[in-house]
Amino acid sequence: MQGYCVKCRTKREIKNAKAITMKNKKPATQGVCPVCGTKMFRIGKA
Repeated sequence: MQGYCVKCRTKREIKNAKAITMKNKKPATQGVCPVCGTKMFRIGKA
């Protein structure tokens, strides 16, 4: 799954992606950027 890295300012493949549920009960995916190691986040079902 791809996500937007704010630090690199590009779309990249999410490393160590895991499905989570936000506080408002909506699905999301969280992981890290493979290049810089910054947290990446994508709202929506995987």
